[in-house]
Amino acid sequence: METLNNIVLTIQHYLADYILIFMLLGGGIWFTVRLRFIQVRHLGTGLKQTFGGLFSKKGEAGADGMSSFQALATAIAAQVGTGNIAGAATALAIGGPGAIFWMWIAAFLGMATIFAEAIMAQKYRQVGKDGVITGGPVYYIRAAFTGNFGKFLAALFSILLIFALGFMGNAVQSNSIAASFHTAFGIPQPVMGIIVAVIALFVFMGGMKRIAKVTELIVPIMAALYIVGSLIVILYNFKNIPYAFYSIVVGAFNPSAVSGGAVGATIMLALTKGVARGLFSNEAGMGSTPHAHAVAKVNHPVEQGFMAMAGVFIDTFIVLTMTALVIVTTKSIPSGKTGAELSQYAFSTLYGKGGDIFIAICMLFFAFSTIIGWYFFGEANIKYLFGPKAVKVYAVLVAVCVVLGSLAQVDLVWNMADCFNSMMVIPNIIGLFALSGMIKKVHDDYFNNFLKNK
Repeated sequence: METLNNIVLTIQHYLADYILIFMLLGGGIWFTVRLRFIQVRHLGTGLKQTFGGLFSKKGEAGADGMSSFQALATAIAAQVGTGNIAGAATALAIGGPGAIFWMWIAAFLGMATIFAEAIMAQKYRQVGKDGVITGGPVYYIRAAFTGNFGKFLAALFSILLIFALGFMGNAVQSNSIAASFHTAFGIPQPVMGIIVAVIALFVFMGGMKRIAKVTELIVPIMAALYIVGSLIVILYNFKNIPYAFYSIVVGAFNPSAVSGGAVGATIMLALTKGVARGLFSNEAGMGSTPHAHAVAKVNHPVEQGFMAMAGVFIDTFIVLTMTALVIVTTKSIPSGKTGAELSQYAFSTLYGKGGDIFIAICMLFFAFSTIIGWYFFGEANIKYLFGPKAVKVYAVLVAVCVVLGSLAQVDLVWNMADCFNSMMVIPNIIGLFALSGMIKKVHDDYFNNFLKNK
């Protein structure tokens, strides 16, 4: 078992620190230039649509799809997960405050990539045998490569996603909930796992409509709760806010110049950890969120592309940055802690034991919403591989993984989830590059034709 774990760690190291940084940053730069800095020109449009959808009841999800806001809420449910609490803290502990700067760069470029993913998911979505709209990378990969290579690449992506997110990923999320509640309230981890699994299974069995309703309700609440709780800590330490931004910017290029930073941090560590954690927090380029954006009811694919960009902005520039500022303004990095423990320590500097409770509640919201989102993404691929009849079996298997994940942290499961996550990126990015001309065509059609005839 230890030998297998070491092999998985080695593969993940080369994927995350070399191949994926090249592919994801390269893809982000390519689509940023090809789409004429779409994330600068129209991020405001996406944010306006997002906050407009928050207070609008128009376009409720039917049996076959979701409203544009519900699709975004489902995407954000998956994006804003434990990575925003534990992932940001890990990057800070290893790469220092400068890692956050590179997270911002990754998110900026990732907004162009996720725009491309969303509009391709919209263009190539299909109506399944059960009459429900479905879509995602498997469909645009098949459109990009019509032969056997396309079939292989799409099937590979499906299998990787089902295991990475549906099974192992959701076990990891469940473990985060169970561990944090055990720390805060003393609840036995298996008990918490069973509770989460039962509630999750209830949501799964309600289909797309129930998933949409749950994410639409949970996402605004969890984001508001975490932002307010974080702002209180940041404002309490307001004298350290200038230091925080100084250390983030300077630490990106000269980590040794930042006092109280991570021991041994280098520019390469700040860059690799910041980019890797940032990309897996906002999921741009991973091929996960297109499953949600595909089913949105919009008048033109580009409209959902704007919403997808807003999702990355909310995930990284708002929620993840809150975690970073809490940790840096409380000067918690030298504590020697990492992951969720570092976040808990930072919040406890103001809230005391309440810091553990606050993180536990946020973990519940973040991880449970991610379980719902990742289940939905896996369901689309189960349908692609096995048809609608396999969905109920898949739902039960995910619930079992949620229970098993709560029992104990198994390093091999966590590391395999990361590794499969990384491997998902490769077929997705290959498909997007192959469709680069079509992405530009759909983009141009919106601005040159659709808007003029609207």
